[in-house]
Amino acid sequence: MNKLVVTAALLLSLFAMPAVVYADEVVVPQRLVQDATEKMLQSLKDNKEQLAEDSSIIYGLVQEIIMPNFDFDKMSKLALGKNWRKASAEQRVRFTEEFRLLLVRTYSTAMLEYSDEKIKFIPFRGNVAKKKVKVKMEILQAGGPSIPMALSMYLNKENAWKVYDVKIDGISLVTNYRSTFAKQIRIDGMDKLIERLASRNEKVKT
Repeated sequence: MNKLVVTAALLLSLFAMPAVVYADEVVVPQRLVQDATEKMLQSLKDNKEQLAEDSSIIYGLVQEIIMPNFDFDKMSKLALGKNWRKASAEQRVRFTEEFRLLLVRTYSTAMLEYSDEKIKFIPFRGNVAKKKVKVKMEILQAGGPSIPMALSMYLNKENAWKVYDVKIDGISLVTNYRSTFAKQIRIDGMDKLIERLASRNEKVKT
């Protein structure tokens, strides 16, 4: 598994990890993560037998519980960088949907391999009045060093906090994807990238 996929898996596993330490007063962005965590873990328990028989059920659970916390339009723009401006309106729509499904796939794989990792939330130091915050935490590894993580979130026009990037051990998810996608577009073009993503995402759609 390459560094990009590992980074994405760690990001998306965030919402499946029980938090062990919270600040005395949990601000709204942190509470969002906590609530999604609890709901996802309960859903895994409730559907344990069904998942054992048909692992594809995880895709529906992920799309219902986790994906609403992300702003895929914003993430898509960041992940494509200058190539977003060059893309047609149709390409943007197609790419955004396939990018969303890519993250569904990555998260679902991480969920099926979930092994009780935990995270520790760092006391919040941001200013929610600025409508952009970083929610910082650490992944606690048994027998290994903790891994720093920071979720970039913003308050959208509907007054909802959304994730648009994450850094794990200083590595940005969207920056990693931007580099990978830019290389693929340079070699094969935008349509080929979208087709490749669509082919890999096919089982998520069924």
